Amino acid sequence: MALIKKARIDKLKHKANELFSRTIDQHITLAVTGLSRSGKTAFITSLVNQLINEGNGTRLSFFDPVHQGNFIAAKRVPQKHFHVPRFDYDGAISALTSDVAKWPEPTHGISELRLAIRYQPNSLLKYATDMATLTIDITDYPGEWLLDLPMLKQTYQEWSEYTQALLTSEPRLEYSQAFLAKLSDIDPFAPVSEQLLADLANEYSELLHIFRHKLGLSIIQPGRFILPGELAGAPILEFFPFPGLIHLDGNDYQNAADDSFIGMLRARYLEYKEQVVRKFYQEHFVRFDRQIVLADCLTALNKGKESFADLEQAISMILESYSYGKSGVFSRLFSPKIDKLLFAVTKADHVTPEQHTPLVSLVNQLIYKSKHQLNYDSVEVKTLAIASVKATQAGMISHKGKQVPVIQGQRLVKKKMNVATDNSIGADSAKEEESVVEKVTVFPGEVPDTLPNNDYWQKSGFNFINFEPMSGLAKHQSLPHVRMDQVLQFLLADKML
Repeated sequence: MALIKKARIDKLKHKANELFSRTIDQHITLAVTGLSRSGKTAFITSLVNQLINEGNGTRLSFFDPVHQGNFIAAKRVPQKHFHVPRFDYDGAISALTSDVAKWPEPTHGISELRLAIRYQPNSLLKYATDMATLTIDITDYPGEWLLDLPMLKQTYQEWSEYTQALLTSEPRLEYSQAFLAKLSDIDPFAPVSEQLLADLANEYSELLHIFRHKLGLSIIQPGRFILPGELAGAPILEFFPFPGLIHLDGNDYQNAADDSFIGMLRARYLEYKEQVVRKFYQEHFVRFDRQIVLADCLTALNKGKESFADLEQAISMILESYSYGKSGVFSRLFSPKIDKLLFAVTKADHVTPEQHTPLVSLVNQLIYKSKHQLNYDSVEVKTLAIASVKATQAGMISHKGKQVPVIQGQRLVKKKMNVATDNSIGADSAKEEESVVEKVTVFPGEVPDTLPNNDYWQKSGFNFINFEPMSGLAKHQSLPHVRMDQVLQFLLADKML
């Protein structure tokens, strides 16, 4: 009888502890963004990988829950929002751990992934329960979408004027002249040809792709034109800036017929603002608790002065988003509850370790004004130089009697291969390019610790090349990284006390 009574009491205690544990369980939404090719997919993959493989070769010394022995385990669980695409973690891991390792395919829209972390509370709650759960919703979305936010307070005329200023300045002007010439021949009040409008919108989209991927520029508007997601092919993305609107008669412009060229452009611009830009902020942005902004500053430095200046302006536009809603015109739109913002400079492994400090210093200058405003708005901001998936090894070599720091890794190089033109004996061979992986050892150069001046651009003493991921990575072990433990410490540790 005593044993039965004790068993019942133990069962009741267990249920009480279980109920109490559920009441202290926490939830957090981490939003991850960055301009295209900044490494969002690799970052999310590494973050999830470090947590679910903790104890299997992880290197999380600076993550207190692991360091202090309170971390129990983490696993992926079904996401809450069934209408949002799932982040393809399995596909990304398969790419990184394949026989010939490669970077995972980038994401082109919004996606989600949910994690559950079990841990032992380290506060007074440890006397009431021996286990708690932190549920993490990770939301991935393109940084280009944030660049559209200023459009909400711009009329179509104002946006056209702003965009024309960009198109008529170098380095964009060289590529946009033909497009602008076509627009100059169009009567804005003439009846619209939807096919012509669609063709010109497609040409404008192609220009944006050139600006982003060939010139390395960052200010791309509208952002959905290069990352349309589910809107690909929709008429709402068939508009573009029309030059010279400021010189039109105000009454004529306001009274332009809906089926006129300018009337249709204006209508689609307004629809884009309401149904795409505003809708994104109202449906998603208000849910974010903490934000990670990824930036590839090394590529911008490589591309030159104009590319770096464009990145500087784009970063200001992105960070401005996190102050919106505190006051002014956007207070009625949404009220962000973000309390921590991590600004992570990616590809830190593409430079030698002693260059990490100048890299962080450089970025801190880029975000100086925004950081002070965000701190004033009670948003804690931290800057880190990271490598989500480490692709190089650092070392030293002797050069002219001196020890020089270098990094070694694998990169794709194009080589000309002999290819037979037909199957006959003695057939001529042709030269065809093929990409092959080659191991290289380099000193990439020095990163400026302050905003570069003209002397820096004239010297051009750097060459930050892109590396492929290391071969031989195991699917069920932690990925090599630089400072992902510090990322976890900043974003999650205070929720696991």
